[in-house]
Amino acid sequence: MTRSTMAENADTDLRIGIHQLLNAQSGDEHAPSIYRIGDLAREFGVSLRTLRFYEGLGLVSPQRRGTTRLYSKRDRMRLRLVLLAKLLGFSLTEAKQIIEIYHEPNGRRRQLERALQRFEEQREILLDQRRDIEESIEAMDVSLDFVRRRIAENY
Repeated sequence: MTRSTMAENADTDLRIGIHQLLNAQSGDEHAPSIYRIGDLAREFGVSLRTLRFYEGLGLVSPQRRGTTRLYSKRDRMRLRLVLLAKLLGFSLTEAKQIIEIYHEPNGRRRQLERALQRFEEQREILLDQRRDIEESIEAMDVSLDFVRRRIAENY
């Protein structure tokens, strides 16, 4: 099992939904400016291992005070965007590419435009996958019926 798969599997039961991710910045003006690893893990329903993994990939960059990781509002926002991208079916590499656009000239607008383009492309991919899955399920149902009939005829 790869490091990526392990980190993603660790969060299976902890995920937060799309509405929480899209609204995670509501009330930010009263939010703390520094977060500990456990704070973000609880808020976003991810494991400590996942946050450390994301740090290793450069998706978040907490400051270190001894062995304590201190995350900024920027890290919190990046984590939110990573989790949003992951929920939408993007790889962590694709998430990082979209997030990094923000720091380029005219980055905010370019980031939103690029996100819109990639979201539309991803939606088509997901719709194709859904069609493939529906066809497979239909074929599985026909096969199950066939096998059940064969068993009933011979036994």
